[in-house]
Amino acid sequence: MEHMNTYIAILRGINVSGARPLPMKELKALFEGLKCGNIRTYIQSGNVVFEGGKIDPLAFASKVEAAIKKKYDYDVPVLMRTLDEMKAVVQDNPYLKHKGIELDKLHVTFLAEAPGPAEAEKIAGTTFTNDSFALHGREVCVHCPTDTATPKLQQQLVRVI
Repeated sequence: MEHMNTYIAILRGINVSGARPLPMKELKALFEGLKCGNIRTYIQSGNVVFEGGKIDPLAFASKVEAAIKKKYDYDVPVLMRTLDEMKAVVQDNPYLKHKGIELDKLHVTFLAEAPGPAEAEKIAGTTFTNDSFALHGREVCVHCPTDTATPKLQQQLVRVI
């Protein structure tokens, strides 16, 4: 019997302010059709936790993207992480090592791939008010003490990457 691994699929841009609606019940059915097990969705976020055998994350993300395109005609980028990768995001977040950090002021932006040296250099110079961030592989850990600029800082980072 094949060992089941836990994966997280992060779908970008669905159910945002009423745009590109995709009910979680239908999203769950889509993953069932892709032979996934123990499927759980998180509110209307488009985040899906599921179990499966050993998969190629890029190939599986492409299958999910194609299934959504076919059924809903949406172009939805899908990012994949394993449970171990998600645990490492928390473990390696440099802001968690600082005393007095308010957890609700921390955010993570997930990237499809790690930025190359040129992109990483551009990111290094990106700032917004007193917010800060740390690039760590395919994730950008963001600390927004005022919390009002989070979307603006993330938009700046996405434009640079």
